[in-house]
Amino acid sequence: MAGTKAGLRPDFATIGGIVLAAGGILGGLLLEGGQLKDVVQVTAAIIVVGGTLGSVMVNTPMSTLLAAGKRSMSVLFESAHDPTQRVETLIDFATKARKSGIVALEKEVQALEDPFLKKALSLAMDGADLQDIRGMLELEMTSVENHADQEAKVFEAAGGYAPTIGIIGAVLGLIQVMKNLSDVNEVGHGIAVSFVATVYGVALANIVMLPAANKIKARTHEQIRLMELTMEGVTGIVEGMNPKLLRVKLEAFVPPAAAPKKAKA
Repeated sequence: MAGTKAGLRPDFATIGGIVLAAGGILGGLLLEGGQLKDVVQVTAAIIVVGGTLGSVMVNTPMSTLLAAGKRSMSVLFESAHDPTQRVETLIDFATKARKSGIVALEKEVQALEDPFLKKALSLAMDGADLQDIRGMLELEMTSVENHADQEAKVFEAAGGYAPTIGIIGAVLGLIQVMKNLSDVNEVGHGIAVSFVATVYGVALANIVMLPAANKIKARTHEQIRLMELTMEGVTGIVEGMNPKLLRVKLEAFVPPAAAPKKAKA
């Protein structure tokens, strides 16, 4: 049945954004007469990445940290959920339930892969009170939103620590420079290298960590929107709402860009 199966597909906006940002920075460096080796410093990367990860581990409970690691996949990949398909699925269920009763949907409901849709329809088939159905579904939506918010804060924390760790790396580099003040050429080179850690810290925060936190929040908003659509559809089925009226109600949850285009008369 359409709209029941969810898959993952690469998020080309995320991948393209990282490539464009990195390309713009490195391209600017080359146009200014610099070389890639000027910013390729393994020690600086170790300091920034290791220091940032360590700070986040101190800041975050391990269970939340592990959950955030899994959540990071949603930054690179997006669910293939289509709200228009979900509307069609719910309207199909509403039509069959209105004709043969909601219990007649049992076999199709058991075959559903979306756990929230399956749970909502199962509660309806079990004869749960409408308010109880809404209450349980809203509780699950709140839980999903809270977990996602906590996991997004892990990336926000990393984005806050990375620039500071980069400064620490720069200071460590300057300490090494101060040991060779007798050689002016080495001093100039050493100062340039020491600031690479700062570049790494700021870049890690503003190209990866903070955007990832916002992408997680955006993904969660889309997920909650789909769950709200599902809840309204199932409650409409329980109420015996006319499928045509239910469609009008559910289409309010579909973003304009995703809404099917109406044929011109």
